[in-house]
Amino acid sequence: MSRHDRTYDDSIEARARRRVSRKMGFLIHVFVFVVVNVALYTVNSVTGEPRWSHFPLFGWGLGLAIHGIVTFIALQGEGVRRGMLAREIEHLRQSER
Repeated sequence: MSRHDRTYDDSIEARARRRVSRKMGFLIHVFVFVVVNVALYTVNSVTGEPRWSHFPLFGWGLGLAIHGIVTFIALQGEGVRRGMLAREIEHLRQSER
């Protein structure tokens, strides 16, 4: 394996680690969201108070949705960035001729 191949493999592994980290961060957020909101709903149901558990559910749900959108865009945007980088490199190579 040449030095270039090792560098390329390391780069792919680093990108894969970042992608897995983003996905795991979102999944952990979903898990905590579900556990906490089920607990809040249970407490609200047991105490018999007027329904208040939907307020944190909707507020946090909005934050979770934004986190999901940002995660999706970041994972999809990687291909867009690579395409833009390739076009810029080609443009610079042609302008040097």
